[in-house]
Amino acid sequence: MRTGSGVRGQGSKLRNRAKKIKLLILDVDGVMTDGSIIFDSRGNELKMFHVRDGHGIKMAQRAGITVAIITGRNSKVVLSRAEELGIKEVYQGVHKKSEVYEALLKKYNLKDENVAFMGDDVVDIELLKRAGLPAVPKDADEGIKHLSSFISSKDGGRGAVREFIELILKSSNLWKNVSGESLA
Repeated sequence: MRTGSGVRGQGSKLRNRAKKIKLLILDVDGVMTDGSIIFDSRGNELKMFHVRDGHGIKMAQRAGITVAIITGRNSKVVLSRAEELGIKEVYQGVHKKSEVYEALLKKYNLKDENVAFMGDDVVDIELLKRAGLPAVPKDADEGIKHLSSFISSKDGGRGAVREFIELILKSSNLWKNVSGESLA
C-alpha cells in the first residue's frame, strides 16, 4: 500500500486510524487546487481541479464516507465543483473552521477519531490538531507538516486528495469495492 512520502509513525498505526474514518473534511485552495486563483478579463474566477481527486471523492462517498468542504474563501467555482461531485456539506467564507467542524461532529454524531482532514496552511492548524487522521499535501506550509499523520507524495491540486482517500479506503478494505480493482 502506498502511503505517501512522509508518513509519521508506524504503518499499522496509521492504517488503524484510517479504518475509523466516517467524515472527510477538505480545504480547497492548496488542497483540492494548487492554490492558484486566476481571474479572466471579465473578473470571473477560475480554478483547476484534478480529475483523480474528484474520482477519489466519489469513491469515498460510495464507501459511505461523508465528504465536507470548509474553506475561508467564497467562490462560485467551488460550489459548482461541489455540486458536480455531490458534496452537500460545503462551507465557504469560514474564518473559524473549528466551529463548522464542531457542528459536523454533532450533526453526524461523530468523534474526532472519525474525522480525516486535509489542509495546507496555518489557518488549518486547529483542525489538523483535532482530526483523528490529519493530512497535508506535499507542498503544504512547512510550519504545519509536523501536525499531520500523513504527508502526501503529491502537491495540492495534483492528486494529494486522491492519495489520501486511497489510504483510507485501502486501510478499511473498501478500495476493491469502490474502485473495481480485482484481486486477479
